[in-house]
Amino acid sequence: MEREESTAAEAMREHEAELRRRGIDPYPRTFERTHTSAEVAGGFDSLEGTEVVVAGRLAAARGHGKAAFGDLHDVDGRIQIYVRKDEVGDEAFELWKLVDVGDILGARGEVMKTRTGEVSIRVAELTLLAKAHMPLPEKWHGLRDKEARYRQRYLDLIANEQSRDVFLRRSRILSAVRGFLEERGFVEVETPVLQPVYGGAFARPFVTHHHALDRDLYLRIADELYLKRLIVGGLERVFEIGKDFRNEGVDRTHSPEFTQLELYQAYADYNDMMALTEELVVRAAEAVGGGTAIPWQGDEIDLSPPWKRLRVADAVAERLDLPPEHGLEEAARAAVERGVELPEPLSEGALAEKVLDALVEPELLEPTFLVDYPLEISPLAKTTPDDPATVERFEFFIGGLELGNSFTELNDPREQRARFEYQVEKREGGDVEAHGMDEDFIAALEYGMPPTGGLGIGLDRLVMLLTDQRNIRDVILFPTMRPEE
Repeated sequence: MEREESTAAEAMREHEAELRRRGIDPYPRTFERTHTSAEVAGGFDSLEGTEVVVAGRLAAARGHGKAAFGDLHDVDGRIQIYVRKDEVGDEAFELWKLVDVGDILGARGEVMKTRTGEVSIRVAELTLLAKAHMPLPEKWHGLRDKEARYRQRYLDLIANEQSRDVFLRRSRILSAVRGFLEERGFVEVETPVLQPVYGGAFARPFVTHHHALDRDLYLRIADELYLKRLIVGGLERVFEIGKDFRNEGVDRTHSPEFTQLELYQAYADYNDMMALTEELVVRAAEAVGGGTAIPWQGDEIDLSPPWKRLRVADAVAERLDLPPEHGLEEAARAAVERGVELPEPLSEGALAEKVLDALVEPELLEPTFLVDYPLEISPLAKTTPDDPATVERFEFFIGGLELGNSFTELNDPREQRARFEYQVEKREGGDVEAHGMDEDFIAALEYGMPPTGGLGIGLDRLVMLLTDQRNIRDVILFPTMRPEE
């Protein structure tokens, strides 16, 4: 295969040299086209016999003698071109002989249909726009090697129509999310990516050094604390769509660099966020599929609200088959018997987190809100009215994917300080993911933050769900990869 590619590449370079000898620039500066492939095909009734100008990559070439056919691919799809020597002239037809599959071409000609009924363009003028030096992967049958697809995304996009479609749908999903929030009065903002104190989540950060300031800075793990500063400042509905970074493992649902939506709404709580989440996800689904029933890994999922609500304590007790009144030791024994690995020292929050991750969340195929989490693992949320050890927090799951996290936000500065101090103790005890102290954020709270609901959604995972992709790297154009061997 490598020898075949090398031979083809040599021939392509020889064609370029011949073109230059004939005074033809293989890389002209610009080209003005009038129509895309879809516009020609879709508008055939009004365009038949009309001259158009199209451009795209030559995906296939057929024919011998004095006539030939070619397939041009552009962003909208494919259009067939028909090249005849007696119509384009000797010089242009000689150019066609020096064109290779993979080259970028422009074609001017009349819209027609072939005898088989295919909409085509009868070429009057052919223009080489960019000469390729390498043959297309696997003779255009598709780039199937996963590693190559991720490392050389440009080849994946050339060869795999499905990949192009996924990323075009990703764009529509993000556009729908923005439009949905703007309709509801949310203002899009930007907050620092480089932060002196990272916070808003439990995660190991990436650290870098700023030489002019002579200080370490962190790539943000979340946008939360800066967005809530804006709520304090009087921007009552704010959102940000941006990159966050977590220095953690890589698997099919985790990437060290990922895109997240975070939003905050004054005078709201986590119940309001649940209603907003249902509407937002449905809007995004409609933007790419037209309905609330979506395919997911061979099944169909109905996104129609209202979604199921399940308390964390009830989910853990049910999965471990525990009686209503049970202690931590009894729950731990039941978890270990079911293969759950528990940390030391053990706590109610740590146990719940491990059981949810191992036994509950993967089974949540239908849209489900897990609500009311242990305070210990939720340092930024307000406690529930009837249980000071539980907070008003939810995470939501669809298709076994954790897609988002929400709080009724804590706005008591004294309580927030106490919770940060507890997290600092955990960090000093060796927990690298524990939250740090953020004095400036506490200072902001001391000026008063109204009751607020907050929501974060992993947009890469939402795109996975709505495009039926099992691996997060299939929805990130340039995912972080291990070094090539």
